[in-house]
Amino acid sequence: MPRGWYRRIGQTPLLTSTIIAGASPLGSMPDLYGYGVGESEGVDFVLSLLRSPIRAIDTSNNYGDGASERRIGKALASAGGVPDDFSVITKVDAAGGDFSGDRVRESFRESTERLGVSSVPLLFLHDPDAFDVEYMASSGGAVDALVRLREDGLAGAIGVATGDTRLLHRYLDLGVFDAILCHNRFTLVDRSADELFTRAVDLGVGVLNAAVYGGGILARPGESTKYSYRPASRDLLDAIAAMDAVCARAGIDLATAALQFSLRDPRIDATVVGITSERRISSLIASAGVKIPDSVWEELEQHVPPASTWLDHPSQSGGS
Repeated sequence: MPRGWYRRIGQTPLLTSTIIAGASPLGSMPDLYGYGVGESEGVDFVLSLLRSPIRAIDTSNNYGDGASERRIGKALASAGGVPDDFSVITKVDAAGGDFSGDRVRESFRESTERLGVSSVPLLFLHDPDAFDVEYMASSGGAVDALVRLREDGLAGAIGVATGDTRLLHRYLDLGVFDAILCHNRFTLVDRSADELFTRAVDLGVGVLNAAVYGGGILARPGESTKYSYRPASRDLLDAIAAMDAVCARAGIDLATAALQFSLRDPRIDATVVGITSERRISSLIASAGVKIPDSVWEELEQHVPPASTWLDHPSQSGGS
């Protein structure tokens, strides 16, 4: 395995592989990803994952209306339970505009029932973007419920997952979370989360970085004109084309550089990559082991697009 394959998530007891399988596409959402995943295919994939060097999977209550968790649960039941060295991470979600403390507890109950587990090593508050932080952090509210699940030993650690760096700064202000998960904001072409990640590490909070391919455009340059599922600017498309050319001259592919950009950052404890096939497991591990010369990284940095193209502009992303 590549050097440093296992890391601890922040100051939590959770030690896992530096690549975590993201299980959003496992829920089969063709409108979002452009392809579907059948149930037996999904279960077989999880069984393959359990035998692989990737030692964690990250899912959520609402991925595919619970389909992701149900498929993981079926695979775990077939395998005789969660292996001792494997971690199943999930997230609590709002439902019908409700993100109260009661909803957090119900979401957790739904998830553990689908997964066939009684507790999880890491539990995230998922995409609370539509709700005021003050409401979420009010007495007896969602944050309190999450803290109580940790106190009761049902969640080994708790975190917040969203793609809004400004919002994550505000949740860090609360001083109760063990980890953050940010997606699409720290990639080869978007550095919105740079300040956030440094702050989290300074606070002893674990960092998970997700969507390092920006929704696919950095894995398949030339095939997509969208970054994070929205139209990419000309500056962004030009930067990706230039980076792709740098990688081609070095004899590597852009997807490998996009993955390693996250893996090589010492602030990032784990990189979450959405996968649904056994073939992708082996290709990810191979990409993680490719040696990329320092000169290539230096040249790639010369093509980072202007901050004005980033999803969360730095001038707006400071802590509150």
